Amino acid sequence: MTHKPSGPQRATRQVTAKAVVLGALFIPINSYWIMTTEIVWYSGHPTVVSLFFNAVFLLFALSLGNLGVRRLWPSAALRDDEILVVYSMAGIASAIASHDMMEILVPAVGHGFWFDTPENDWEGLFQHLLPSWLTISNESVLRGYYEGDSTLYDGDTLRVWFVPTLWWCLFITVLVFVMLCFNSIVRRQWTEEEKLAYPVIQLPVEIAGDARRFFGRRLVWAGIALGIFLEAYNGSKTLFPALPLIPYARRNIGALLFTEKPWSVLSGISVAFYPYIIGLGFFIPLDLSFSCWFFFWTWQLQRVLADALGMRSLPGFPYITEQTAGGYLALGFLALWVTRRHLHRVGRHLVAGREFDDEEREPFSYRVAVGGLVLGSAFIATFCVYAGMSLWAVIAFFSIYLLLSVAVTRMRAELGTPVHDLHYAGPEQMMTMVGGTRSIGARNLTIMSLFWFLTRAYRGHPMPHQLEGFKMAERVGLGNRRLVIAMTVAVVLGAFTSFWAFLDLGYRYGATSKIVGPALWFGTETYTRLQGWLTAPQDTDVIRIVFHFVGAGMTLVFAAMRSRFVWWPLHPAGYAVSSSWGLHVFWSCLFASWVIKWTTLRFYGLRAHAQVGRFLMGVILGEGAARSVWGLASVATGMPLGTGHW
Repeated sequence: MTHKPSGPQRATRQVTAKAVVLGALFIPINSYWIMTTEIVWYSGHPTVVSLFFNAVFLLFALSLGNLGVRRLWPSAALRDDEILVVYSMAGIASAIASHDMMEILVPAVGHGFWFDTPENDWEGLFQHLLPSWLTISNESVLRGYYEGDSTLYDGDTLRVWFVPTLWWCLFITVLVFVMLCFNSIVRRQWTEEEKLAYPVIQLPVEIAGDARRFFGRRLVWAGIALGIFLEAYNGSKTLFPALPLIPYARRNIGALLFTEKPWSVLSGISVAFYPYIIGLGFFIPLDLSFSCWFFFWTWQLQRVLADALGMRSLPGFPYITEQTAGGYLALGFLALWVTRRHLHRVGRHLVAGREFDDEEREPFSYRVAVGGLVLGSAFIATFCVYAGMSLWAVIAFFSIYLLLSVAVTRMRAELGTPVHDLHYAGPEQMMTMVGGTRSIGARNLTIMSLFWFLTRAYRGHPMPHQLEGFKMAERVGLGNRRLVIAMTVAVVLGAFTSFWAFLDLGYRYGATSKIVGPALWFGTETYTRLQGWLTAPQDTDVIRIVFHFVGAGMTLVFAAMRSRFVWWPLHPAGYAVSSSWGLHVFWSCLFASWVIKWTTLRFYGLRAHAQVGRFLMGVILGEGAARSVWGLASVATGMPLGTGHW
């Protein structure tokens, strides 16, 4: 029996060339903007939270400007779907350029050769294992990049950088294409059958859907004014150092409150009340926002208990990272499990040679999506094997990576988590934990180290942005097939322009100078860890494996309780994300948004909830716009402006 979707009717619009060209024109500017603010000035950091404020600012500016164009020249005005296409392209390109992707990859290309010394013996340890087509050893070319006061735009320099740039951009394009194929397969089930909420897209859809009505609300403008004022005022301290700050940014309280053992292990606890994050937290489910701050303090109490029992001397105890990594793996498994019937139907129809009803509404036909998934995976395997990895290591590495990617994508689609970083718990850590470094081998460890840009953290991940783009297309009646073209343009341009922007800044400022510090940090992380693996081999770590299973088991228990009991207050995703860097910074913001949302619903009802939501949408727009203007001013003036890092 042919499966009939319960989703919306056939799309009535198609992606226009005007929207794709406009998005493509913005991407190089966007890449340079991100690289300058996050790498040169280490400020702003739009790509470390789910809703990138640089993309929000573009949406804000386009929507307001479009209202003026509509009055003066109606035929030239953008449609709501065209604005959303540009926004979607900006989000995907920003994910490629992000703090956890290109900003880690580019430093790794030359670091393993430039920082070789007789003391670390990198030449003997792994330089012969680094593929010449993915890295650079040319000393004269690297000197300009690391020391600065030079130029990228020299024939020899461009020629040397061209080969690794081309291969890495091709690899990223194919990897993101594989994600696109998976999203195409699950889109109908997650979006139309399960009707996941997609909280992250509420703001862009609200603005683009009817900008005149949205910006005609006083509550929205009150929120915009508040967001702009707070960020503009505090950001002015870089220009006027004597200016007293409004204290909503991150501030350490642990050193003052927790001075005696065992509580002194909490000396690094901080609080922050960023309006932007409080606004994002308001749109996520109450049980998730509650679980985020509740589990954050659960992890802290585990640390206190471990110190009280004298167990802090055990390296890593109480293995919080391992527990949450197990939680992410369990969430990825659950995402596939709830989709199993749909995947079975897809497979059955493909074997029978039949199509779903209205299959043309999908980004790809299921036959093309499955074929693309297989062929893209084959390219990735060939790429890695040719670089030096064993096939079994490639399969293990990318199976874990894609399972974590599915977990992040499902969390964003269902819950809209403001952060999902999972630092230092990627496939290579799990593989060395299970098999030890000797069994994996030096060559596999070396090539896996080059993929640190995929696995260091998962904040600026491109996969959720693709699925959110398809959901926005559904909301405005836009066809998905041409949207795939716009997304592919965003990936290719985002990858190449990010490489270009990073290298341009490196040759101008110097990648080893303090002004481009992250370029040094990320390269150092990549190769000092590899050095440690090769000089001090690790055996199977049974304790860490056990705590991975503990985390996965707890997540499954919380998921089962939530599905059986409506009153159950603890969300499994809150357990998984709550130990991260992001929650260390934002736990108090989510506590504030939980209090605001609970109080509003409990005492004032849905009408008040909608009004508070509009106000907070304005706050998000205002603070995002002000942060973006400070970032653009930093690019233009060559000075670090604004409030800095989150």
